[in-house]
Amino acid sequence: MARLFVARHGNTFDPGDVVTRVGGRTDLPLSSSGRAQASALAAHFANTPFVAALASPLERTRATARAILGARTDAPALLIRSYLREIDYGPDENQPEEAVIARLGAAELEAWDTDGKPPPDWIVEPAAIRAGWAALLTDIAALPGEASVLVVTSNGTARFLPDVVDAAPPGLDRKLKTGAWGEIAVTPGRSEILVWNKRP
Repeated sequence: MARLFVARHGNTFDPGDVVTRVGGRTDLPLSSSGRAQASALAAHFANTPFVAALASPLERTRATARAILGARTDAPALLIRSYLREIDYGPDENQPEEAVIARLGAAELEAWDTDGKPPPDWIVEPAAIRAGWAALLTDIAALPGEASVLVVTSNGTARFLPDVVDAAPPGLDRKLKTGAWGEIAVTPGRSEILVWNKRP
């Protein structure tokens, strides 16, 4: 059985900062609390030998992945994959959440959070993201032995992974918090979420 570990990058804002909806066009670095979250992920996965590691091109995901991989001397090279990039929030990119709610309304954001339905004017292709996840699961299923693969991405992309697995815990909240991770067991023809949205 192979395992896919999916982690969301650490925070890009600290207490007291003006928090905005940061998407794929806003390449923020990790904040001090985000670096602490990355360190906590590194400590948690220090005993996990990964055979492959992937991240999006964004600095916040690369920095989080580098922290995790830096805990081991036998870590694989980090592979950058554009399909893992955070979505584009269109006119809501880098806007304070209250402005986003005022423009869209709470119902549109609720549909995004619960069903993965993008609000108007956001630039996101759910079918393409789901296809990317499905292809990755197929590749992982073909790995020999007890292989473990790490993916570090963003919430807008990670939230579509539960749609393509074969089994998930009842009532799963598709959102992945900053610095949180999930574990998917992968065998040929079957994938199952064992852990989701857990922080170290």
